[in-house]
Amino acid sequence: MTLSRRTVLAASALPVTANAWAQQRPLVIPTKWFAIQLEAAAATVEMPGVPDHRVVNDWSARGTVFPLHSYSLEIGGYSYVAQTALYPSDVDATRPRAIVQATLDGRAQQLVNGKWTKIEWRDVGGGTAADSLGGLKNGLALRQLVLVKDRRFVSLGFLGAPGGMTGVEAERFIKSLKLA
Repeated sequence: MTLSRRTVLAASALPVTANAWAQQRPLVIPTKWFAIQLEAAAATVEMPGVPDHRVVNDWSARGTVFPLHSYSLEIGGYSYVAQTALYPSDVDATRPRAIVQATLDGRAQQLVNGKWTKIEWRDVGGGTAADSLGGLKNGLALRQLVLVKDRRFVSLGFLGAPGGMTGVEAERFIKSLKLA
């Protein structure tokens, strides 16, 4: 299987937003959420505000460059990150569970004891997905949903205080993902 370095480190914006979050006062989360259309109408996700959108060049293990779209928002003491990419043809996407597992393994390096506390495998919109939860070494917690369907990669990351990972905001964000 050939994966890109950045995809294995999916939600790479999270460590940066964790530092920013620790320096800000928590705000009240707005009652109005917005449906955010991800790259090329591949999916939609709801966020309690309009996120920043950045496109970075990623590359496969064989060197093919492809765009990774990242949408991030910090509000109400939480960080929301949605990322998506369409893998190039040199990435073997016939084993989506292996790609999702590799992404989880890459992120686990930043977790307490290098392990996820919980991983729940499921089907989301016909794609293979894992909803995971773990504590970060800085005292915050991360909930991450990683999904692969055909050549489409999607990752949702929710970062904040450990008690919020199964709260209303986290649930709404994670469950709002809709594939096109």
